[in-house]
Amino acid sequence: QVQLVESGGGLVQAGGSLRLSCAASGSPFTSSAMAWHRQAPGKQREWVATISTGGTTSYAGSVKGRFTVSRDNAKKTVYLQMNSLKPEDTAVYYCYSPFYGRWGQGTQVTVSS
Repeated sequence: QVQLVESGGGLVQAGGSLRLSCAASGSPFTSSAMAWHRQAPGKQREWVATISTGGTTSYAGSVKGRFTVSRDNAKKTVYLQMNSLKPEDTAVYYCYSPFYGRWGQGTQVTVSS
């Protein structure tokens, strides 16, 4: 059973950057694609980005060109580099393993205008 723990959230001004991390433990990390989702207050959780086991990436249109997802299989960690942040990026960010059906606990990102 995989456990996922996110970190790296915080408060940043518009135009700034943050890097989120999601550390996995308990199961083979390389077996699973990994995804980032986010949930803003009063809104449904939405998909942000995915990285396959082979490193292929895909992004939601709202973050394409600003966010970059990557993974380090040796460290069993997936990252989300977020640049040019906007107030509408404010949300709780979650990592997700589709293979194991597991979510992390989330990390808050707040972007001030």
